[in-house]
Amino acid sequence: MRRHAGLGLCSACWQRHPDRPFVRAESLIAELGEPPDWLRDFAADLAAKHCVSRACTMITSLGRLLLDEQPNHPQALLERSRRSGRSMGALARALETFFTGHGMAMATDQAERLAAGRRQRRIDAVPETLRPAVDAFADLMMRSRERARRAGTRPRSDSTVEAALAIMRDLARFLASERGKEDWALTDVHDVEAFLAGSPKARKRRLVVLGQFFRFARSRKIVLVDPSHGLTSRGVSGFTGATLTLDQQRVLFRRWTTDPVVHPHEALLGMLALLHSASSHEVKMLQTADLDPRARAARLGDRPHPVPLDPASWAVLERCLAHREAQRTDNPHVMVPRQTKSGRGQASTAYVSHVLDACGFPPRMIRCTRLLDLGNTMDPKLVAAALGMDPEATMIYLADHVDTGRLSNQSKTAGEVTCRT
Repeated sequence: MRRHAGLGLCSACWQRHPDRPFVRAESLIAELGEPPDWLRDFAADLAAKHCVSRACTMITSLGRLLLDEQPNHPQALLERSRRSGRSMGALARALETFFTGHGMAMATDQAERLAAGRRQRRIDAVPETLRPAVDAFADLMMRSRERARRAGTRPRSDSTVEAALAIMRDLARFLASERGKEDWALTDVHDVEAFLAGSPKARKRRLVVLGQFFRFARSRKIVLVDPSHGLTSRGVSGFTGATLTLDQQRVLFRRWTTDPVVHPHEALLGMLALLHSASSHEVKMLQTADLDPRARAARLGDRPHPVPLDPASWAVLERCLAHREAQRTDNPHVMVPRQTKSGRGQASTAYVSHVLDACGFPPRMIRCTRLLDLGNTMDPKLVAAALGMDPEATMIYLADHVDTGRLSNQSKTAGEVTCRT
């Protein structure tokens, strides 16, 4: 059995020894002619956030970068550590978190690269004869976004651009496979109507994107007329989504407050959505600095005032904080999944969208249930002011009936006469 010369440990025990990353870092410092002054701190950061073997592997990879002939200042080192492809690698992520946290380097453009890759994959999925117009439309949206950023207005997000390109990809595939058309100029109103009929719930969103595209295509002389002109969404302006019954709400409340098997992230997102109409974005962006333990309140998103939490919600929040504490992470967010515990970013949209899969109801349905109740029992303008929403956003949750308990006797009599008539 081989033993470590310095500590007298067998190989298996030495592989798991917590001092191994520090020993590897000291060996690397001895190899370097001019070791960087941040190397020991970086090794300590790796040892605190990763297992022994992974920390040593990253220190070894870092050593290969420090020993080459390239510049070793933090920004250049961060760029060289990045891998090609959709993931920049564990070492690059660790270096980015450490350098940006200590003000030694700027963050990489990894998010922009991933978004560009997603856009290109949607464009490449368009049939070849219809692809140039969609590619030009994508360039137009990106230029418009840059102008909006410079002007200080609201630019399109990456998800909005990607959703628009996905709609154009689906329309192009529909035209090529179902209608046998390989030119945008051959598209007519019947083709657009048939495409919209394939997904009635997405009709309004699809029609907006189609209108933008065909106006652009007409300005570039790709089409002579706009086939989407004159079409309407034909949808009601009020809320038409699904909501939870009172019995379903009771079952979920008992699940999240009494079942110890439920994951803390599920309980936190569910309780804040059910009782405080919190969105998934508000929950994933919630940080420990936003909490007020003395007042038992939390700042959620853009709401103008802290939200007082009831005892059940605060107990769920404390359970989530205990789960975060057990991970020994420096991430400032309350909801810290395994993928972000070694960094400082918020949980991904994909993770949050599947947190409530175990309970069987999506976060949007639970939040809309609470918004519908608040909009019909309180003044919608007060609800909008409390939640940091536009007044028009809460008006869609008003039901199309009048609460007879709020009518005066004269109004009730008039209503009864009208009903009898």
